[in-house]
Formats: sequence, structure tokens, C-alpha cells
Amino acid sequence: MLALGVAAAAAFALIPVGYVIVSSVQTGGPRLLELLIRPRVAELTVNTVMLVALGVAATLVVGIGGAWLVERTTLPLRRVFAVALAAPLAIPAFVTSYGWASAAPALNGVGGAVLIAACAYSPLVYLPAVAALRGLDPALEEAARSLGLGSWAVFVRVVLPQLRIAAIGGGLVVGLHLLAEYGAFAFLEFDTFTTAIMDAYRANFGGANAAALGVVLAGLCLLLVIGEGRMRGTTRLSRSASSRPGGRAELGRWTAPAVISLLVVVGASVVVPMASVLRWTLRSDAADWAPVAPTAWQTVLLSVGGAAVCAAVALPVAWLAVRHRGRLSGALEGAFYLAGSFPAIIVALALVGVTLRAAPALYQTAVTVVVAYAILFLPRILVPLRAGLAQISPAWEEAARSLGTPPWRARLRITAPLLAPAIASGAALVALGASNELTATLLLAPIGTETVATGFWSAASAIDYVAAAPYAVTLIVLSVPAVYLMFSEATSRGGA
Repeated sequence: MLALGVAAAAAFALIPVGYVIVSSVQTGGPRLLELLIRPRVAELTVNTVMLVALGVAATLVVGIGGAWLVERTTLPLRRVFAVALAAPLAIPAFVTSYGWASAAPALNGVGGAVLIAACAYSPLVYLPAVAALRGLDPALEEAARSLGLGSWAVFVRVVLPQLRIAAIGGGLVVGLHLLAEYGAFAFLEFDTFTTAIMDAYRANFGGANAAALGVVLAGLCLLLVIGEGRMRGTTRLSRSASSRPGGRAELGRWTAPAVISLLVVVGASVVVPMASVLRWTLRSDAADWAPVAPTAWQTVLLSVGGAAVCAAVALPVAWLAVRHRGRLSGALEGAFYLAGSFPAIIVALALVGVTLRAAPALYQTAVTVVVAYAILFLPRILVPLRAGLAQISPAWEEAARSLGTPPWRARLRITAPLLAPAIASGAALVALGASNELTATLLLAPIGTETVATGFWSAASAIDYVAAAPYAVTLIVLSVPAVYLMFSEATSRGGA
């Protein structure tokens, strides 16, 4: 029964995959090929591939470099930089782009897009790298130093290879975000597949053009996921029983360049966006703040709804994957990761098509929005939930059952309290993603319903930066609790 329920949920989550397949078939081979070989598609492919390649590379340099300086060197003000490098997670990418666009209107093109990517998404590499560095075996580095290797050689030849899994995983997350991002690059007038699909949808409600572009975008996402799996392989890193922290390398004459580099990163990713938001906020008045409260309340309701649905679905999926391991449970779990890797624009178009044909009453309702959040963000809670459940021994439940406790009560009294922190952290991550989600919400939200993200976009896209500023402040405030939780978890863990 558990497997049947999870299979039904997986089939529902795979609606975006079915949408891509059905759209391709309905468009027809000749017509689809005609739409795919246009110069416009080639331009979008070049833009998108360049963005992902350069953006991921930039975030890897900033994230891993920042993590190493903070965790393994004698960097001055280490604790300040440790928090500052994670702070951009509280600023949505489209707010960062808004801050830069209002401060430097000439910023555009691939250079501007890569800058925004590095500013907004580097923490997605930095936090896993910090956790990995705290979990590395210091004996390996000490042995390398005893053989005469300097600090830089130890980093390149010993530390960096051990960060491969964290770097590849963080790079995958960044790449998927870049493929799905709409608002940040629309501000810069930099065309990607996501911005082009959104334009096609607005022009003629989707159609064959949007379907063809969606096929390419979905293909790029799948290539990225497959490539990450191949690069990650099956390597596992382990450490000795020692819990000693790793030693810190002396920066010496490199102290000033290191501090200046991190100040530039923090300035670009935090100071510039926040300064722009503050500048426009100071010009706002009561009329600009009036609509923020109802949109914030609507955002909280939808975000909490999405988090609750994700928790309800992820719990049986994780239970099946951990307590009943096998090919079937692995395939069902993989289906949710596959669905979650699709960009929000594809998920939204799929739900638009399904609701219009099969359930018109659900079209542009809060139910559809919450379902979109569940498809997009379920992996965010599934990962910590699965890890938390794997650390709870079934023997504890069996001991309680041997004393006459019914199975359901044993799970409620023993497993549930131990699993509560994982559920809370995963739900917070889902709520963070849902509160900042823009693309799917724009397409699926009921007419007249605004979230903070869509309210911000409506004002900012009309170049009304003053009216957009209160929404930007609210988005940042709503993001802080979840970001604090992520930072605390990453800096307290002993491994990746």
C-alpha cells in the first residue's frame, strides 16, 4: 500500500515530463524540427550554455575559495566573512538583479548575467564546501605538510580533490537554478530559454514555439543531471575516528589580497543590492507599503501550504527508500528528483495544460500553485528527511514493540520526535523556495492574487523601483529564518 501511494504521487510529479513528451508528439516531427533549427534557438542555446558554464565556474571559484579561506586559513575577521558569504541566500536572485540594474543601468549581456549568478548563487557552493571542509580528515593534510608541501600545494593536491563531491553537487544546484531563472535575467534583457518561453507564452499562450523551446530546456536539464551523476561516480570519503579540526594555513603576504577579494565579493553580492533596496525604500511612502501586508500574508499561506504538502509526500517516499530499499523504491524516489530538476516554467506550462483539459475548475487556483511548489521543491525536504531517517535505527522501534507498544505508537513516540528536526529544516527550505518563486506563480496564481515575489515583479518590471522596494525588503525578511537555519546546519555538521 505504501508503494502504491508513493507510485501515485510519483506519477503526478512526472506531469512535466509527460508534458514535454506529449507536446513533442503533438507538434509533429517535421514541425518540431523546423522550430528547433531556427537561428533564434541557436542564439538561445549559446546564451544559455555560456551562462551555465561561466556561472557555475564563477560560483565554484567564489564558493570553494571563500570556504577554504574561512575554514582553513588565518584570515582576519573569519566569523564575519563566514556569515557574509552566506548572506546572499537571503536576497532572491531577481532582487540582486534589481539592485544592480538600478545601480548600473548599463549592466547587461552575458557579463552581467554571470555577475548576478556569482553574486546570488555562490552560497549554494559555499555552504556544502564549508560542511565538507569541517568533515575532512586532518591527518591527510598533516601528512602532506610533513612531506614538505606548502599551504597552496596542500590545498590543490589534498583538499581540493576531497571537495569534489560537494563542488559537483553545488555546481549541479547552481546550474539548475540558472536554467530555471527568469526574473534576474529579464531585468538585464539577457535572453535564455526560460525568458524566451515566458515571452512565447505571453504572446500566444504557449503554442508550438513554447513547446519546442521547452523540449530543448528540459533536455539541457537532463544532460546536467546525468553529467553530475557521471562526474560524482560512486566515490565515498571517510575520516578517521579523530574529531580534531584541520589546521589553519598562514596567509602571510597573501592576507591583504585575500581580504580585499572577499570584500569585493561581499560588496557585489550584498552591499550593492542592499544599498539599492535601501535607497529606493527611503523614497517610498505609506501608499507604497499598503499592498505589502496582504501579499505577505498570501505568500505565507501558499508557502506553508507547499511545505505541508511536500512534508506529507516526502515522508512516505523517504520511509520507502530507507526502510524498504530496492529497485522499485529507488526508481520511485528518482522520479521525484527528476521532476524537481525541471524548470518552473515547464512545470507551470504542464499544469496549465493539464488543468485546462482535465480539471478546468482547478485552473489558476491556489491548489494548482501549491501543487507546482510541491513538484518543484519536494527534493529540498526529501534529502534531509531521508538522511535523518537513515540515522534512526529500526531496532529502537522493535524494542518498543517487544514491550507491547503497537507499531503506530512506537513510531509516533520514538521515530517522530527524532525525525522532527529534519522535517523542520526541510520544510523551511521548501517555504524559502516557495516564497521566492516567481515564474510558476506568475502563470498559475488566481487572477487578483499576488505574492510578494509577483508584486515585486509587477512594480520592478514597470521600472517603478520605489514601489518595488517594500516588496524587496519583505522578501529578504521572509528569507532570513530559513537562511539562518541552512547556515547553522552547514556550519555545525561534521561532513558533507
